[in-house]
Amino acid sequence: MCLLRERKEEGGTISGMDFLKEFVDVLAENPQLARDKLVWIQSQCSIREVEGSLFTISDSQLQGVLVIARFLSRCEDSQAGNELLDILLKFLNIIPSLSRASAFPEWFTFDAATVFFTEMAGYLVKTVELGSLRKDTISSVLSTLIKSLISEESRLQNPVCRALLTALSRFCPNLEGHDIDQLGMCLLKNNMLPISGDFPTFQQGSFIDDRKSSSVKSLNDGAKVADELIAGVPAFESRNYEHRKKSEDSSLEYETRSSSSSTAPLDIKVSSPSKLDENDQICISTTLSNGSIASQNGVKNSTAFQVSNEKAITNALSYFDEDLFNLQKDGIVFYIFASILNMAESKFLNEERVLLQLRTAASIQLKTVPLILKQIRRESIINGHSVSKMNMNLQVCQAASLVYTRSFLKLKSKNRGHKNALRETLGLLIGAANSCVTFSRRRLRACEELFDCLLQNVANISSFCQGQDLTTLFSWLKKLVMATCAQVDPWNSSQYLQAIVEATCRIIESGCTAERPTIESFLLSLAGSVRESIDLFDLKEEKEKQDVSAMQLNMIRFSAELVVAIGKPDIAELISPLLVEDLEEGIACTPSRLRLKLLDAVAQIATVGSEKAYRECVVLLTRSYLDKVPIVGSVQSRTLASEATTERVETLPGAFLAIASNLHHIKLRADFRTRLLKLCSEVGLAAESKSGKSGADLLGPLLPAVAMICSDFKILEDVSPFVLKLFRNLWFYIALFGLAPPIQNKHSAYKGASSTMSNTGSTNAVALQAVAGPYLWNSQWSDAVIQIALGTPPLVASSLKWVEDELELNELLNPGSRRGSSNDKAVSSQRAALCAALKDHVEMTSISTISGVKATFLLAVAYLENHRSNFNGGLLKSKTMGEERSALSCAFEYLEEPNLPVPIHQCLSAIVQRAFDASLAWLDERPNMSGVDATERESVLVTHTCFLLSKLTHRDERLCDLACKLLNRIKSKYPQVLWQPLCLDSLFCLVQTQSLPSVDPGRIASMQSLIKKQIRMWVIQSLSVAPCTTQGLLQERIRLGSSSSRGFYASDLLPLLSDIKLEQSREDGLSSDSLAVTVPALFAAAAAATGARERLIDTGCLEVLSNGIDNTAGLILGGSWSDSFEEKKSQEILSAKNKLKEKLIASFLHLLQQFISAVERGANINAEAFRETCLKSAAFIVSELELSRNMELEGFSRLLRLLCWCPAYICSTEAMRTGVFVWTWLVSAAPHLSSLLLAELVDAWLWTVETGHGLFSSGPCSSGPNGKLRPQLTPGEPLSFGDRDIVEEINAHRVWLGFFFDRFEVVRHSSMDQLILIGRLLQGSLKKSNHFASHPVATGTFFSLLLLGLKYCSCRLKACQAKSMDAWILKDRIYRAAFGWFSHYPAWYDCNSEAFSQGEVKAVASFVDQMNVECSENMLMAEHSGKLYAQDRELSNNCSQMDVAHPVWGRGDYLSAGEKRKQLLLMLCHHEVDRLYTWANPLREGLPARQRISSDQWIDFARTAWAIDPCITFGMLARFPAVGPLRAEIMSLVQENIADIYDIPEALPFFVTPKAAEDDSLVLKRLPHWAPCSITRALEFLTPAYKAHPRIMAYVLRVLETYPPERVTFFMPQLVQTLRYDAYDGLIEQYLIAAAKRSHIFAHILIWQLQGEEPLPEEFTKDGSQEADSFTDLALKVKERIIQSFDNEALDMFSREFRFFDKVTNISGVLYPLSKEQRRAAIKRELEKIEVEGTDLYLPTDPNKLVRGIQVNSGIPLQSAAKVPIMITFDVVDRNDIHVIRPQACIFKVGDDCRQDVLALQVIALLRDIFEAAGLNLYLFPYGVLPTGPGRGIIEVVPNTRSRNQMGETTDGGLYEVFQQDYGPVGSPRFESARDNFVVSSAGYAVASLLLQPKDRHNGNLLFDNEGRLVHIDFGFILETSPGGNLRFENAHFKLSHEMTQLLDPSGVMKSDTWNRFVSLCVKGYLAARLHMDGIINAVYLMVDSGLPCFSRGDPIGNLRKRFHPEMSEREAANFMIKTCEDAYNKWTTAGYDLIQYLQQGIEK
Repeated sequence: MCLLRERKEEGGTISGMDFLKEFVDVLAENPQLARDKLVWIQSQCSIREVEGSLFTISDSQLQGVLVIARFLSRCEDSQAGNELLDILLKFLNIIPSLSRASAFPEWFTFDAATVFFTEMAGYLVKTVELGSLRKDTISSVLSTLIKSLISEESRLQNPVCRALLTALSRFCPNLEGHDIDQLGMCLLKNNMLPISGDFPTFQQGSFIDDRKSSSVKSLNDGAKVADELIAGVPAFESRNYEHRKKSEDSSLEYETRSSSSSTAPLDIKVSSPSKLDENDQICISTTLSNGSIASQNGVKNSTAFQVSNEKAITNALSYFDEDLFNLQKDGIVFYIFASILNMAESKFLNEERVLLQLRTAASIQLKTVPLILKQIRRESIINGHSVSKMNMNLQVCQAASLVYTRSFLKLKSKNRGHKNALRETLGLLIGAANSCVTFSRRRLRACEELFDCLLQNVANISSFCQGQDLTTLFSWLKKLVMATCAQVDPWNSSQYLQAIVEATCRIIESGCTAERPTIESFLLSLAGSVRESIDLFDLKEEKEKQDVSAMQLNMIRFSAELVVAIGKPDIAELISPLLVEDLEEGIACTPSRLRLKLLDAVAQIATVGSEKAYRECVVLLTRSYLDKVPIVGSVQSRTLASEATTERVETLPGAFLAIASNLHHIKLRADFRTRLLKLCSEVGLAAESKSGKSGADLLGPLLPAVAMICSDFKILEDVSPFVLKLFRNLWFYIALFGLAPPIQNKHSAYKGASSTMSNTGSTNAVALQAVAGPYLWNSQWSDAVIQIALGTPPLVASSLKWVEDELELNELLNPGSRRGSSNDKAVSSQRAALCAALKDHVEMTSISTISGVKATFLLAVAYLENHRSNFNGGLLKSKTMGEERSALSCAFEYLEEPNLPVPIHQCLSAIVQRAFDASLAWLDERPNMSGVDATERESVLVTHTCFLLSKLTHRDERLCDLACKLLNRIKSKYPQVLWQPLCLDSLFCLVQTQSLPSVDPGRIASMQSLIKKQIRMWVIQSLSVAPCTTQGLLQERIRLGSSSSRGFYASDLLPLLSDIKLEQSREDGLSSDSLAVTVPALFAAAAAATGARERLIDTGCLEVLSNGIDNTAGLILGGSWSDSFEEKKSQEILSAKNKLKEKLIASFLHLLQQFISAVERGANINAEAFRETCLKSAAFIVSELELSRNMELEGFSRLLRLLCWCPAYICSTEAMRTGVFVWTWLVSAAPHLSSLLLAELVDAWLWTVETGHGLFSSGPCSSGPNGKLRPQLTPGEPLSFGDRDIVEEINAHRVWLGFFFDRFEVVRHSSMDQLILIGRLLQGSLKKSNHFASHPVATGTFFSLLLLGLKYCSCRLKACQAKSMDAWILKDRIYRAAFGWFSHYPAWYDCNSEAFSQGEVKAVASFVDQMNVECSENMLMAEHSGKLYAQDRELSNNCSQMDVAHPVWGRGDYLSAGEKRKQLLLMLCHHEVDRLYTWANPLREGLPARQRISSDQWIDFARTAWAIDPCITFGMLARFPAVGPLRAEIMSLVQENIADIYDIPEALPFFVTPKAAEDDSLVLKRLPHWAPCSITRALEFLTPAYKAHPRIMAYVLRVLETYPPERVTFFMPQLVQTLRYDAYDGLIEQYLIAAAKRSHIFAHILIWQLQGEEPLPEEFTKDGSQEADSFTDLALKVKERIIQSFDNEALDMFSREFRFFDKVTNISGVLYPLSKEQRRAAIKRELEKIEVEGTDLYLPTDPNKLVRGIQVNSGIPLQSAAKVPIMITFDVVDRNDIHVIRPQACIFKVGDDCRQDVLALQVIALLRDIFEAAGLNLYLFPYGVLPTGPGRGIIEVVPNTRSRNQMGETTDGGLYEVFQQDYGPVGSPRFESARDNFVVSSAGYAVASLLLQPKDRHNGNLLFDNEGRLVHIDFGFILETSPGGNLRFENAHFKLSHEMTQLLDPSGVMKSDTWNRFVSLCVKGYLAARLHMDGIINAVYLMVDSGLPCFSRGDPIGNLRKRFHPEMSEREAANFMIKTCEDAYNKWTTAGYDLIQYLQQGIEK
């Protein structure tokens, strides 16, 4: 598909082909997935009809059929492939009918189609070879297709059809026999062969009958042609070789230029996926013109019975008249015949007549080769069209040669007895080959390929005939060899020479047994021809000598390559003496081109394997090189021939390298290694005394050969001292001459090679420059030194005597050498170089005492170990054993020798550290690796770490300290080693350190202490980053250690780790000694990984090894079958074992599927059963690791998938904890499954994103408290939450996210594949900014996800050098999602877990910290992100940068706004941290104060937020309600952009203002389309300040009508009061009447409230009268209209309800004249008269309670100054549960105004809802109160309660004593439960009392229920009123008497836990209430004109607002509430008021 990809790049028509290919390759490996995944590909392949019955082929269809063909060629699953095969064959069948040009895409030209169909044909060949599909169907279709295409010339005119036929002719799958017969008969029947006329009908055996003259003549033609052609080409042309080569180059250049200028050239490389046969390894390269394939070629007027050479001559003469179309057709036909001749047996093709016919046609075509080439040679002008025809004709000849050869082989197989036929065939082929090689334009690819094909056919025939008639063949072959050698360039590669070598080798192999003398004679004649040619050399003219030399050199080259190709030692021994003799004493003993070529030849022969030939050659080469050393730099060197320098610099080193590369004999390689190292030592010693850079020039050329011969040296095995000494010498000279690559800095190697002595310089400067760079020598030498380092053993021998005794080192220098120790300048230079090499790891003072030779040796060691460690990261691999070893082991060997001098030890330690630095540098250069590279990188890290760990037990303390130092460095830089199982095993095995002999016991104790310290540090460091993985690995190591001998360290390890504990990190920094986990979600996952339960998690502290994994695997596999199968290997037993495993898998799948089905049904999940099933399933996987690696059993992958998906599907916290536990186990026990498991988990996570679960539940139900307070306090429709627990789902996501966080920390440095999966998770999670749950409990999870995203982006950007556009965009999406969080109004939620609350704070703070960490990068980030994106778009769309829309921020100047956005986000996050910290730590001091924000900054923040999302701006105001500049700017923004914010009800107060209503502002016209606001906000607009503006009124009524009337009923008192202001067409009245029609309950409550507004009767007024006002009249009017609107059913219901309760209320009037003793009996009599009319009567105070009867004995008269109130108990049922009857007592009052109680209880009810929505454990009981008439009302009795006064009447002592009496002693569960109930209820009423300011709080108004909860009643004095004429004696904000503080604060000094809990609850309740300040105030404000006493004085609304303290921050408000509690604590005015009530009223105090 190369051309398709090129077309795609040009026109963009085809995309993603590489991806599709990879995709189908994966599917082919997993065919069970193909049925689902290939459906979309199949859909792309359907062929569409247009214009009736015409078809068109699209790009997608071409892609589809090609990938289907690829899939079929790789898939062995017939079931998956048959359907796809039908699609492919249908596509092929329809092609012949598509003759229109428009049927295919425009780009699908002949060239592109040829490539396309060639690739498809290759896939078909492989498909047939697989044999899994219907081979007969494929055969039938293809044969029919070929026949239909080739039989109609009109179809061949179609380029696509012609391309298809061309492809099938080259690569045709094997056809069935009958299809071959039909195809062959079709071709012959249609006269498709390039000859015409009737062929003679040969009799059986005529092929072998040499008595028939005609046959003999024909058979001898080939031999004659071969003899004539070969003889006709003189062995030595008279033309000059160089002149001819130059002419050929120019002609070829012209031909190529002409060919490329044709109208539509196509250069197609077609490599068959399945070769035609083992011999025809042909790569066809064709140069075609635009069109044109062939119809017929050949001679039209041949005789009927004789085919002679005249036809070939005629054919050749008509070459330039031939049409290219006909030539191409000839080629297709020949190729088809060649293909089918090579297929299965065919009856038709086995007929001798047919074979002779094919052979004759092919022979005619082959005979044209020399004539055509001669004809072309005569042409003076060759244009592009002629070149195309020439190439096509040569290809036709190539196809003909295949037909000619294969037809001969089939004929020959029938009878092997005729030599003439063989000679004719071979002669014709060799003659044609000779014509090719002598052709002037032979460098054309088509000519080279024809030559190669001809010789391969010759070799095939020779192999088939088993060397028959080799004498004749060798005679012709030698002439052809000599002709070839005379034509080609001896110094460059030649296709011709290579082809003839390969063919000759095969021919010799075919007759090596039978014709051995003939072969030896042939080889000796070839070798002898070299000398013969030299003898002729002297006889030639000067201009001919160059040609003779070329042939001579090529003959040498041919002989050597032939010997190597044959590869037989005896052949090498036959030829090598001749060549060596010529080099030593003969014709090539002096420098010449001939000598250079002979040296190359003997080097090649030396590698064959003959020891004799090897030694002769190597000795010769070594002596030759040593002979050149003395001459270098001498006067004699100036007069040497250039060949002499070439021999020393190139030829001899090249010969050594060739031997080192190709010598495979083990013994000979070892010998050659020693010889070569010895040669280097001799050369180095000889060159050391020379001046300038002679040493490097002499030693450098040998280094590549040394590197190659040392590449397989086993340095890990014992090395002989002699060889080690040779290595030492080599490295000494490498360091001395500066040949090693620099190790200090990275420099590019010097491009040129120093090969002369002209370069001179200071020898003393060479050493220092060699260290620092740049490299002065040939770059190949640099690479060679590095390779030598890998094959060099550590230079340690005899306790490093080389660095102790200088005598041996001095031997490496010549006496008096200026590099010796006597030369101070040289010594200083070596020391300086050593100091530079060791960098900062050693002091110069330590080196100053080292001699020069020692310094040189140490420098050599530094070079060696540094380059050894820098290559492949310092990972040494044994090629034979497959072992891996750290290169540091070599460096450490130097330090293991005892008694090293201190300076030497310091230098060697520095060398070790520099080697370690080199390894780290290698790792740093590969931060972003995947696949094999990542595996290799991890292997390097693990190997080094394990080695360093092993050195912790070394007896030398200095060595241990060094290992410990390096180990700490590698852990801190590459933390992934912390979780490598091999490293952990190596670490833990150190626990079992045994006593070492002759080691001091004190040293052993110190060593063990160091090991334990390292283990603890290791575990603590890994736990702090990835606790899940760490715990899983620890538990898995311990589990394995307990069950196997290799892990016997378990018993010693447990005590060492048992005291390590995990603790959640806190923002205030307060923590214990436990290990802190910084990410809260990570802590939750870590808790799950330990198996800890919820109660342990809530403590915020976990033991690491508190809950190990049970040996579940052993339990499952410990059954009867496990052991019995272990030793039995029979197939039957193994089959039974697999069946049992399949049953186990099936059972696990069934159980897990049942849990999924239960979730779908909405049933509850048994957490313990689910956990047990998951554990058993995971245990099975762990126990069958081999199966899990291979996925052998069906269902295994499904089981793993369900284990990943079930917890996500259940989406509960407990299920997710189980999931994390299981996943951690699987990842730890089966690391190979980690990628698969993570991929499934990412898919499951993204499923929750798409389906809106948990964190991604963006609907109203997930809005938390704000959603639950709809529509009373927050805008929106009321919600029905159902059974879904959003908090549970979010917490599940929290645990799950922690697991991903853990995996990220583990894989971020080690697995790019898994890191990409995490990136996919983040991209999918953050693709939208508004699909996150806004519930407050999601805060920590949400910001943890963002934190993970930032860490991922940082990781990716560092790895990609900030060039990853995806990472930049993802970072923008993270910030945009963070802004989305702040677009919601702030809310509180209490999970009753301090650890959870602290975690929420830490999550946001960690996100802020991560943003601050990137502070220096943020500006670059925004600029880079924007510019890259803009440039990308500008390139593609040619638009300006400013006109580009950012994918996240949209249009605008997002580059300059980036910093503003960041500052805004930081400010919001800081505020969120402060809020959450106050909530989590209500009693502690706040965090350090933030920097004050100026007015201008507030304005910028508001504008920036508005540009992102206006909702963020309103959210800011909710967070900072007292910031004036912010409010003013928002007001301005709303006015400017009012048309864009219709859906934001929070914007209403900014344009719906009293001033706007007064001015009748135009902006009010937009109200009809505005989103509904909350009820309290809507009711505010009904106050007089808004002037009853019609548009405002209409909007309010629309809002009220939006919500169900039952929801509005709560605010019925306020609605009734708004009738006072209903001045515009009675809109409120109309709404009330309409709502009354919709709801009976609404109507009844409204009527009762209206009745309550009627004037009091005279007996209840102080002056006996009360004036009626207009409002009273309106209320009566509305009441009447409502009653009149009732239908009969409603009226009946109304009558019965009101009549029933009027009768009950009127009892009070009956009792009034009676005495107290008579009243109770009278109540009973009256109650007996009342009947319950119907089953639908309900309590007016609670419509959900239906009345079923009256308890007639329950009537109790109560004390009152007015009429007699009575308490009656009803039997009621709940509307939703009518089967359970409960008692409910009510008080019926007459003469008391209950409306003020209603207002107070409304506020308490709102507070209760707020507390419940926030999850606060605060208790309030807003009992029901309803005014049913003037001065009349019903009050619900709080059940199961008694007043504090009543308690005092029966019990002595205070509350503390009463609680002990009722609930047991202090500390008992009942007492503490009752105390806790008292705390939560007291806190709830404390907040309510602070806001309402209720007075008259004597003990008669305080109730206690039977569970200890406090309830306040009687709110006759609230807000600004108080008893005693408003004396306000009770000046505490709420009552907290001494007896109450005894319960709340046992300490008595406000220091107890219960007191702190009480104050904390008060603070949280107050903070929650402040968020809804406006709603509460509006509810009270609407009652201002109601005439209630609480509004009679002062400024009650203003003071109520002040008590909310909106100007305070959360911390300040918390402090205010704390001080309020402290002020109320046992205040004397509270005790004083109780005393007054006791004295006046007798109420117990």
